[in-house]
Amino acid sequence: MTLEREWMRGAAPLAVLTLLEGREMYGYELVEALEKDTGGILAMGQSTVYPLLYNLEARGHVTPVSRTAPTGRRRKYYQITPVGRTWLEGQRHQWGQLVHGLGRLGIVAGPDEARA
Repeated sequence: MTLEREWMRGAAPLAVLTLLEGREMYGYELVEALEKDTGGILAMGQSTVYPLLYNLEARGHVTPVSRTAPTGRRRKYYQITPVGRTWLEGQRHQWGQLVHGLGRLGIVAGPDEARA
């Protein structure tokens, strides 16, 4: 199952920056990690991830660095910037508020209230 387009549009930048907080990654690495680490919920192809990375770069949230990968190929690795970290923290706060509010309505169960 994947998210509808509107949910994906909001969640994808947050997910990508969260992954880049852990370490720099190249585009295909991000594609694989998004699918694996979210259980397929945020599965996106390269045709979605690369435009997202370009957008994040234009906003100053990531910076690309060209490096030689262990395979010997030159790759463009993306790193989160200080501006990206600040934006990410604000987004985490907003998502937390949204989940809390939806939980109060009974729409979303928190980790301690997981539904059977």
